[in-house]
Amino acid sequence: MNYQKELDKTLEKLTKEERVPKLLLHSCCAPCSSYVLEYLSQYFEITVFYYNPNIYPESEYTKRIWEQQKLIDELPAKHPISFMAGPYDKERFYEMASGLEHVKEGGARCMKCYELRLREAAKIAKNAGFDYFTTTLSISPLKKAERLNEIGQRLGEEYEVEYLLSDFKKKNGYKRSIELSKIYGLYRQDYCGCEFSMENRDKM
Repeated sequence: MNYQKELDKTLEKLTKEERVPKLLLHSCCAPCSSYVLEYLSQYFEITVFYYNPNIYPESEYTKRIWEQQKLIDELPAKHPISFMAGPYDKERFYEMASGLEHVKEGGARCMKCYELRLREAAKIAKNAGFDYFTTTLSISPLKKAERLNEIGQRLGEEYEVEYLLSDFKKKNGYKRSIELSKIYGLYRQDYCGCEFSMENRDKM
């Protein structure tokens, strides 16, 4: 499936209907969200949901959440962008990762981590009455949009809230995120976020 084409269809439909739905956007970090916010704020009222209990160490978590709020405050947007922070329940992440500590990056541990974060987003979207939810994660060239969309759609069906299909690396999305990071002076981390990805970085 071409997820960008599916997103294009949704945005075209919303434009014709002159609707501005509410979107809960799970964000992994400010740089990855920069292009997504610039792009989708033309069509949605967005709440950025920062829920990343995988981030290690806590100082890194604090730095990333601060950068996210800074970007939202400075980025021009056609429709409102607000911010919501989830809990930093790192114990939940380690419980999820138990037994998968040595699995390579992009494997089963990462898939479970995506689901952990998207499930929390789906719950919030359902309970707070959002029209859609999605994640910035697909903007990374290292993340498979197919798997993220599969997880998102399944959780959307489970919680009865629409998952916005997307592949934000398309249309030069990743390139634009780098440009926006420079424009806004954003901190760009050099590992995905968890302790295991940090170890993987240090081995390279």
